[in-house]
Amino acid sequence: ISKALEENRFTLYQQPIVDVVRNSSNHLEILLRMIDEEGNIIPPGAFMSAAERYGLMLDIDRWVINQVFKYIGADNPADPIKGTNRIFAINLSGDSVNDSKLLDFILAEKEKFDISLTNICFEITETVAISNLMKATLFINKLKEHGCVFSLDDFGSGLSSFAYLKSLPVDYLKIDGSFVKDISRDEIDRAMVESIQQIGKVMKLDTIAEHLEY
Repeated sequence: ISKALEENRFTLYQQPIVDVVRNSSNHLEILLRMIDEEGNIIPPGAFMSAAERYGLMLDIDRWVINQVFKYIGADNPADPIKGTNRIFAINLSGDSVNDSKLLDFILAEKEKFDISLTNICFEITETVAISNLMKATLFINKLKEHGCVFSLDDFGSGLSSFAYLKSLPVDYLKIDGSFVKDISRDEIDRAMVESIQQIGKVMKLDTIAEHLEY
């Protein structure tokens, strides 16, 4: 993994998050893949755990941020990005959220590529948010001052999800896929999804369903 970082052997994909009401797909989640020395694409499940174990997630997250900001700032006339209404969702690890220098890095990259953070949505998992609620809240509020939005990922997987939700100034709730994939067959999963959707509506948050298939 370290060698892949040194040799720039990572690549990014975009997965659309489709708005079922407006039938739009301007919200795109950024997905990371590693390329091995033979040029094969390595899925995240094969290297993310090792990266977390050996403290490499901060470097990987910074690589992703740099590449996405660079892409937005390219201003290619054939595919104009600046001023776009698209939102690019970037996942942040717990190491990054807890890193006191990440905020300065994000703002420095913003200036470097002359972009607006209104096109950026950072995704933080529920587990990470719970583990350091005060630091996560401060981090979110600082970046929201620059127009950035936030999504709470894997929502519903924790035991105290609703208890702390009022404290986190997020914009999106991503319902944990374990509840979504069986809603057509399991009444309990359906009730869980409906309850999360309802609380999101009351709090004026958009909800995103993981693992949705059609």
